[in-house]
Amino acid sequence: MRDFHQPGRSAVFAENGMCATSHPLAAQTAIDILKRGGNAMDAAVAGAVLLGICEPQMAGLGGDCFVLFSPAGTDDVHGFNGSGRAAAGASAQALRKSGFAAVPIHSADAVTIPGSVDAFCTLAADWGKLGLDALLAPAIQYAENGVPVAPRVAFDWQEASQFLQGAGRTFYLNNGQVPKVGEVFRNPTQADVLRLIAKNGRDAFYSGEIAEDMVATLQAIGGQHDLDDFADTRGTATHPISATYKGVELLEHPPNGQGATAMLLLNVLSHFDISSMDPNGFERAHIEAEATKLAYDARNRILADTDHTTHLERMLSTDVAAELASLISRQQAMPSAPALTEAIHKDTVYITVVDRDRMSVSLIYSIFHGFGSGIASEKFGVLFHNRGAGFSLTDGHPNELAGGKRPMHTIIPGMLRQGGRVTMPFGVMGGAYQPCGHARFISNMVDFGMDPQSAIDTPRCFADAGVLRTERGYSARTKQALSDLGHILEEPHTPIGGAQAIHIDDKGVLTGASDFRKDGCAIGY
Repeated sequence: MRDFHQPGRSAVFAENGMCATSHPLAAQTAIDILKRGGNAMDAAVAGAVLLGICEPQMAGLGGDCFVLFSPAGTDDVHGFNGSGRAAAGASAQALRKSGFAAVPIHSADAVTIPGSVDAFCTLAADWGKLGLDALLAPAIQYAENGVPVAPRVAFDWQEASQFLQGAGRTFYLNNGQVPKVGEVFRNPTQADVLRLIAKNGRDAFYSGEIAEDMVATLQAIGGQHDLDDFADTRGTATHPISATYKGVELLEHPPNGQGATAMLLLNVLSHFDISSMDPNGFERAHIEAEATKLAYDARNRILADTDHTTHLERMLSTDVAAELASLISRQQAMPSAPALTEAIHKDTVYITVVDRDRMSVSLIYSIFHGFGSGIASEKFGVLFHNRGAGFSLTDGHPNELAGGKRPMHTIIPGMLRQGGRVTMPFGVMGGAYQPCGHARFISNMVDFGMDPQSAIDTPRCFADAGVLRTERGYSARTKQALSDLGHILEEPHTPIGGAQAIHIDDKGVLTGASDFRKDGCAIGY
C-alpha cells in the first residue's frame, strides 16, 4: 500500500468494465462505449482513434498498431499485426548508393504504408458489436470541435514540432505556433477522413481520394509509393509467443515486434536472486542493465519481419539465457551492445480495456518519432509515421529494407496469464525501452509483490546507446554505486516511457493502474 502522506496514485477498482490509457478523454470515451453495450474491442478501437486526436504527436491514422486480445469466456489470447509494409519500390541498395548508412528519418523513404486503419476496421468488424459509425463518432466530434491540450502533450508537442514540415506545419500547429497547455487544438480534416471511413470502411482510406492524396504527397518528395501499395495493405492475425517468469506467463507478439526481447531479458534475470535486492538499489539496476545490453544485442541481430527473422528459437531458449547470464559481472559494467539504428524512439500511445464479460484488449498504436516523419498529406493532413526508419541498410541483414517487407517494430502490447487464466493486459510505452519496461514491470510484481500501480510508479533506468539513463527517483547513493561499477549515467530530459495495466482477479474485481508520467488515467464503472 502506498504512503498516503506522499504524492502518488491509488489504483482504480471496478467490476463492470475498465479502461486505462494515456489521455482522460480517451479513457472516458472507452467507458461510454462499454456503457452503450459495446465490448472491450469496440471501446479500445474508439479510444485509440481518439488518442490520435488528443495526442497527435504520438499516434494517428498514418501509423501502425499491434493488438493482443482475449475473447469473452476464454483464456485464449489472439494477436493482430496492424503494421504496414514498405512500398514495393523501396530499395536498401538505392539508399546505400545515395550514400546513406541508415534510412533518413524525416523522408518519404522512412514512410511504410500505414496499417492501423485496416486493423481497426478489421477488428471492429470481426470482434466488435457496435460498428464503425458508433466507434468513430467520438473522435469525429473531438476533431471537429477541438481538444484542450494536456500538459504532457504540450511538452512533447514543443519538443517534436521542429520536425514538422510542409503541410505538417499547416495541420499540426495553431496559426504556426505550438499549442500551449489548455489551448484548444482542432483538426477538422481528420474529422472528414473519419467520416469517410465510418461510411465506407477501410477502403475509404486505402483507395479513392484519401489514398490519392497520400500517394501524391509522398511521390512529390521522392517516395516510391503508389496506389497499389495502399490498396494491397492488410493486417495479419497472429499467434502470440510466450515465456514464463516464476510462474507468470508473458504473452507477446511474434516478430516483427520486439516482444521476444522481453522474454529473453526475463529468462536472463531468472538466473539472479532479484527478490533479495533493493528494488530501487544499485545491484538490481546493474544486473538489469547488463541483461538489457545482452538481450538487445540479440534483438538487433535477429528480429525482423516474420518471414525474415532468423533463430527466433535462440532468443526464446532458456539455455541461451543461461549462457548470457554467465557473462554478467556483478563488479563491472560491460560496454553497451550496438543500437540497431539511431531511429529507436519513444512516441507511442497505449490503451487497455476489459469489459463486463471479461474480454480483454491490449492495444498499442504509434507514428514512431514525435510527429512521425513530419510529413502530412496535402489535402487531408494525414500525418505519416516513419516506421521505415526501423529497417537496416546493411546488406544481407534479416531486417534489411526491401519492398513489401515490414520493419522491426518497437511497439509491443503485453498480456499475462497465471495458472492458465488471463490476469492482466498491460503495456509500457517508450520505444526501445519497451522490452526492458515489460521485464521490470513483471519483476516488480513477481519479485517484490508490488501491486500494478506501485509497479508502474517505481523509478526506471535503461541501458541505451552507451549510457545508463536513470530517472530522478533514484537516490544519490544508488547513482554513485552504479557509477563506481563503470556505468555512464545520464538523467533523461523526459521520463522513461509510460505504462497502463488492468488486473483481473478471480473474484470479479478489476484493478486499473495508469502511469503518472503521462496525462492519462484508469477509469472503471
